[in-house]
Amino acid sequence: MNPSNSTDPTSQLAGQIADASLLRGEFTLRSGRISNYYLDKYKFSTKPEILAKLGPIFASTIKLIEQESGSVTRLAGAELGGIPLVTIAAMETGKPAIFVRNAKKEYGTAKQVEGEVNKGDVVIFIEDVATTGGQALEAVEILKSMGATVPAIISVIDRQEGARENIEGADVVFHALFTKHDLGVQD
Repeated sequence: MNPSNSTDPTSQLAGQIADASLLRGEFTLRSGRISNYYLDKYKFSTKPEILAKLGPIFASTIKLIEQESGSVTRLAGAELGGIPLVTIAAMETGKPAIFVRNAKKEYGTAKQVEGEVNKGDVVIFIEDVATTGGQALEAVEILKSMGATVPAIISVIDRQEGARENIEGADVVFHALFTKHDLGVQD
């Protein structure tokens, strides 16, 4: 069943994301694993009609995290794929955004993190597609080294290949808005 055929708005959004981003073939993932499908985050994270629908879902998930963990100060996302996602989440919640680079700039301010991070800030990290959770956990460690607390990671899509286990094993709560099954990907 194609999720976009459902009348449920969340299922319809899952269908839109799948229609925009699901590619079939043979792909090497960041983790080095070979996969017979690929979720091209740029195919959904650059579409205003999808971002507009993700904003309220991010906001409600962040409220849930705040009920469980206390007030959240800021939201963070990694370059490049996480930038539009954390931006729409920041716009929806009114919480400032932080952008985490893959590596420090070699010029200008030579920062790895753009935006303000203060000691004691409580930051939620926004991820696009989680496979093993490695990139998100690297960014979380950078934020922690700056004095922030990161109680949770929200991923738009969980490929269900170990991200939840790895993230929760690092004592960080993991929320996925959608799983690969929600997008119609079967094992």
